[in-house]
This record gives sequence, C-alpha cells and structure tokens, in this order.
Amino acid sequence: MTRFALLAGVAVALAALPHSLTLAQASRAAAAAQPAPPTLPAVRQVRFKADTFNIQKYGAMADGQTLNTQAFQKAIMACAQAGGGTVQVPAGLWLTGPIVLQNNVNLHLATGALVQFTTDHLQYPLVKTSWEGEDAIRSQAPISGVGLTNIAITGNGTFDGAGDSWRPVKKSKLNEGEWKKLVASGGVLNEKKDSWYPSAASLKGNMLAAANTPRKSLNPADFDDIRDFLRPNMLSLTDCKQILLEGFTIQNSPAWTIHPLLCQDLTVRRVTARNPWYGQNTDAIDVESCRNGVLDDCVFSVGDDGLCIKSGRDEEGRKRGVPTENFLIQNCKVYSAHGGFVIGSEMSGGVRNLIVRNCTFQGTDVGLRFKTARGRGGMVENIWVDGITMTDIAGQAILFDMYYMAKDPVPQAGESVAPPVIAAQPLNEGTPQFQHFYIKNVVCKGAETAILVRGLPEMAIKDISLENIVIESHKGLVCQEAENIRLKNVTLLTTDTKPVMEVQNSKNISLDGIRYASGADLLLRVSGDRSQEIHLTNTNTKLAKKGLELGDKVSKKVVQVAAK
Repeated sequence: MTRFALLAGVAVALAALPHSLTLAQASRAAAAAQPAPPTLPAVRQVRFKADTFNIQKYGAMADGQTLNTQAFQKAIMACAQAGGGTVQVPAGLWLTGPIVLQNNVNLHLATGALVQFTTDHLQYPLVKTSWEGEDAIRSQAPISGVGLTNIAITGNGTFDGAGDSWRPVKKSKLNEGEWKKLVASGGVLNEKKDSWYPSAASLKGNMLAAANTPRKSLNPADFDDIRDFLRPNMLSLTDCKQILLEGFTIQNSPAWTIHPLLCQDLTVRRVTARNPWYGQNTDAIDVESCRNGVLDDCVFSVGDDGLCIKSGRDEEGRKRGVPTENFLIQNCKVYSAHGGFVIGSEMSGGVRNLIVRNCTFQGTDVGLRFKTARGRGGMVENIWVDGITMTDIAGQAILFDMYYMAKDPVPQAGESVAPPVIAAQPLNEGTPQFQHFYIKNVVCKGAETAILVRGLPEMAIKDISLENIVIESHKGLVCQEAENIRLKNVTLLTTDTKPVMEVQNSKNISLDGIRYASGADLLLRVSGDRSQEIHLTNTNTKLAKKGLELGDKVSKKVVQVAAK
C-alpha cells in the first residue's frame, strides 16, 4: 500500500469521528508547538582518483569455484599504493574470503557482480573486535576496514555473506518441510531437538552463552573450539572517516549486516540489506558511536532490527563515552524486522541530535523502537521524527522502554486490570535516560499497541511530544513512569477499549485533542499513587461509556478534564 492510499484510508476513519480534523489541518494548527530540528553539520564526502584496478588483472576468476581472496587484496593494495582510485569487480560470480579495505579505495561492484563469501570458516581468522557494544573475539568480518580515510563501496552488485553456514535456527521459525530439509543438510540439534546448529562448535558456544558462562578472554587461541559460534558482522568499519556506501545489495549476513563503529562522516545511500526473517542478530545497520552522517533511500528486510543506533554497552560503553550524534535518516523502507527505526538497547555512550523523516515500515515487530535497560546508563536526547507510515506492526507502533530484556514485574494484589508496578532502585551511573523526543505526522494501520511509554520509577522517561498521529491498533496508549508527555491531535482507533488510554505513576501528562472510536468502554484510566497533573483537553469524553476511571490511590484533583 502506498503512503497516499494509507493516508486516504485513515482520512475516511477520521471523517467518521465527531469534531475531527484532517491531518493537514492538525499539522498547521500544531506547527508551532514543537521546536524545529537542529541544523546538522555538513557530511564530508569522498573523492577518488580516476584510476581503475580490475580484479581480473590480479588473477580473479568468476567461476564460482576459485577462491579469489588474494586477487581482491592485490587489487586493493595496488590501488591504495597508487594513491587511490576504483577497484572494479565486473559482472560474474566471485568466490572469496575476507576483503580488507584500504585508504582512498572505492570498491565498485558492477551490475551483475555477485561476491560470494566462502562457507569455509577457517578463512576467517579469529580477531579482537567488538560484539554488541563490548570488546570481544569474533571471526573476521567478510568486509572490514580499520582506521581508514576516504573509502567507498559502490555499484549495483551484490555481496552474499553465506550466513546460513553460521546461524543457528529455531524449529519454531520454519514450517515442517523447511525444518526437515534443514536437518537433512547436516549440522547438529540440541538436546530438545528444537534448535539446529551448523556444527558441534556452534552448539557448544551457544550453550555456554545460554548458561551465562561466556568466555571472557581476549586471546583468540582460547576460542578455537567454538569458532563457528563466533559469527562475524558482515561489513565492519571501525574508526574510519569519510565513508560512502551506495547502490549495492548486501545479503545473508552471519550477524549484524552493516556496522560502522567510531566512524565520522558516513553516507549510506540506496543500499539494500536482505536477510532471512528468522536470522538471529541480523540487524540491517547498526551505527555505533559515530558522528555526522546521512542514511538515505535504503531498503532493509532482515531478521532483527532495521535502522539501528547504538553507542556501546554498560560499563564499557560508558567508559568509551562516545555518543552517536548528528545523523539524518530519511526516505528508507524497512520490512520484516524487529524494529523499523531503533535506538538501543546498547546506548551507554549516549545518542543525540538525530532527524528521522519520510520512512515506511511494513510488517516489523515494532515501528519506532527506543529501548534500554538498567545498567546501561547513557543519555538519549534530541530526537526528531517526522513523517512515518506503518502497516501490520506486530507489537507497538511507538515504543519507549527502559525495561528491555527484563521479566515483566508481577502485578500487585487487587490491581490486575492496571499495568504491573515496577519497584524503584537507587540511581547510579547505570541508570539510563530518555528525554526530548519530538514525533509528528505518523500513520499506522495495524498494531498490537499504539504507544507504550515505560520508564523506571527512579528515572522517568521525560519530555516526549507526539503530534498529528493516527494509529489503528488493539490497545491504545499505555504510559508508565513518565514525565512531561504531550499528545496533541492523536487518534487511537482501538479494538480494546478497556481503556483506550492507561496512565500509571506519571506526571505532567497532556492529552490534547484525542480522537477515538465512539462506544469505547473507558477512555482514560489513571492509577498509581505518584500520578500527578494529568490533563485531558479538547476531547469528546461523551463518546465513551465512561470517560475516566481512577485507581484507589489517585485523588480526583490529579486529573483535570476540559472536554469539548
């Protein structure tokens, strides 16, 4: 469905609601309410000499059988030593081991070029790198560069990471025929026979991780027996400057697909990333502790998060102390991912000054996904989102969650209808913070929950503005442990109307111009003895059978209603 068709369908739903405004009218009325996004620094662009180095001149053969690792490296080194230029990969099937980039080199894949990385894992040496925001030993990335300046990967060709030879697969992810075919291909099963592993070494490493007994050594020799478990990120760029990634397709990654770490001046344009929907840890792009960049007109369909922003994990991330900042993300499409646009959960170094606009998410688990957890620390702030269309979101359309990866707390006795209460913990350097998010012009057709805001009792999620939003979902708003949250011109078309909106232990909540389907059982429930200053304005409360319900610890003065 196109964005225009989706908006047209939503306009029909809005027209059926009393006193409703069109999105355009609401946008004009609220235009001055949110601050304008910042002017981001210019991103420095790459420049290359005109010289071209064809990999065939260095012995490469496009027969799908010859391992071309040395030919790739000879061409890249010759190009770098000559002062830079373009390494040309012609059309054909090029089998290779790891490719290591060099300064001033543009690796260009011609239309019809397929670079197939070998399934022989011994070709990928164990190296010290990073994994999920912490120092770690992993297999060398199929494509990598460290400490480089002025580099590019361009062209309309394809990289294939042979990820199926690395990744475990859960039986629940496949149908019966697919599972039988996978088991017959080789590999090993776990004791329960519900997960497949490419090898015994992969199974052993995964079992160690599942038992929370991972090896802490940074000596590669200590990991030879679980090499297959140490899946590499496919394209890994560390401490690089002036980077262009443009035009190519990158697919079938062993783990994260594109991972720039501690990089500056990054441009990613018209890149397609594709991984099986069941692929574990196969994020499309993870921009970690990077500064100044543009992600534009990309298409991602992967097994984990799509557009993802990170900055290190827990103590190591805080010690590094390098935020991801000053990025423009626009005109992207994300399919079949855990999250469309994601910040976290590894964000311990902080994230700030991001602009996200004109993106489409279809069939993702979550749409806008901002996640963290106790122990992370770090500040995420100054995030502007404008113009998001979503369809068929399995979970939350918009999610702020500080309780990520933790078991949901047990509800208190007598309050089973309200969200469970979370016990407070002391503030410390591991306490995360979310503040100053400005989100507007969002349309979602189909989600489990429209908006979930779940902070911590010791650290509320603060200063969130949501304007001109229309979401069709099962549940509406759930807001816990939050402060200074503002909804303006928000339409919640929910099937679960008990209630449309839930607020718990939150303060300074403004619900202005809320629209919902007539006949809702309950519009707003407020609970929690720390709830304060809840304002419901410009909203027709009479469309619901009951407009307001208060928990037994909430006084009437906490909620102020100025209905139409």
